[in-house]
Amino acid sequence: MIIGVPKEKKDGENRVSLIPSSVKALVENDNIVYVEKGAGKNIGFDDEQYEEVGAKILDKAEDVYAKSEIIVKVKEIQKEEYDLLKNGQTIFTYLHLAVDTPLLDVLLKKKITAIAYETIEMPDGTLPLLTPMSEIAGKMSIQIGARLLENRYGGYGKLLGGVPGVHPGQVLIVGAGVVGINAAKVAVGMGANVVMLDICPQKLRKVDKIFNGRVNTAISNKYNLEKYIKHADLVIGAVLIPGTKAPNIITEDMVKTMKKGSAIIDVSIDLGGIVETIKEPTSIESPIFEKHGVVHYAVPNIPSMVGRTATISLNNYTLPYILKLTSKGFIAAVKSTPELQKGINTYQGKLTNSDIAKSVGYPYSELSMLIGF
Repeated sequence: MIIGVPKEKKDGENRVSLIPSSVKALVENDNIVYVEKGAGKNIGFDDEQYEEVGAKILDKAEDVYAKSEIIVKVKEIQKEEYDLLKNGQTIFTYLHLAVDTPLLDVLLKKKITAIAYETIEMPDGTLPLLTPMSEIAGKMSIQIGARLLENRYGGYGKLLGGVPGVHPGQVLIVGAGVVGINAAKVAVGMGANVVMLDICPQKLRKVDKIFNGRVNTAISNKYNLEKYIKHADLVIGAVLIPGTKAPNIITEDMVKTMKKGSAIIDVSIDLGGIVETIKEPTSIESPIFEKHGVVHYAVPNIPSMVGRTATISLNNYTLPYILKLTSKGFIAAVKSTPELQKGINTYQGKLTNSDIAKSVGYPYSELSMLIGF
């Protein structure tokens, strides 16, 4: 199969979809891999390293798209890439189509086979290709939040870990999934006081077991959100409902009660965000704004800030799926790998993910009926 690796076009994005060792594995399995010039340069993977393992370097993204059967990316297709997609092509990347109907419309019109990292789901409900980036985003959120509380970034000069004689910072984490747990690990490690909210008691029980009581937990509801948010120095939004838009659960009235110079980081922004005062994502180049005296941060590609770590981690999880798709072919790979089924968002002009269909109000087609299993 012919695989294309274009350079990422999203603002501030440093990751690359395939590292040289992954390319080597694919080439050794009789695939052809085209890599856009400079695709991995920002994170220490130069063109020569790709050529040494058998990749072919192309000067322009247009050429990569034109020559490839399957395009492997990190972030969703950007508007400037819409016209580069070929009818019937396969793409494998993060997509977040529940909040991006313009891209969804393009994929349907061009009959793209779109496989979304974030909706590949194991039988136990875990999301194997979302997990590595969620781990990084969770850990990074506390690092970033600690800086935002500094005076120079608009915070009121609070040190999360405190010092003898001065209370540590109060961190409120909304959501006890992968992002939330990893955020708590760093926050606790810094010495902050941490409260975590979730609607699921079983998740909170898991948190209590992991942290042995060092993280306080409570059920996520309006009463508890109002109670804890007014005392928080840093709030982390970490709610994920796979394939659907994130609910606005932190209202503007709640934000108004927060301390002046406190901060909110909405890691859920990829799926629309959970904070009412954040209307749209920010960017790595312009990451923050102030509202009601609170510093807001809503960058959707936080892991790109540690692009090399994030890229290698992502490849550890994506490569086995790419090898299956290229060696078995699409239909055989899907039939033999059940978790891939939910990962198929569009196929032959049909929307094949029921959660996304419900979110956007589009007709849903059962994948099994289209490929016969």
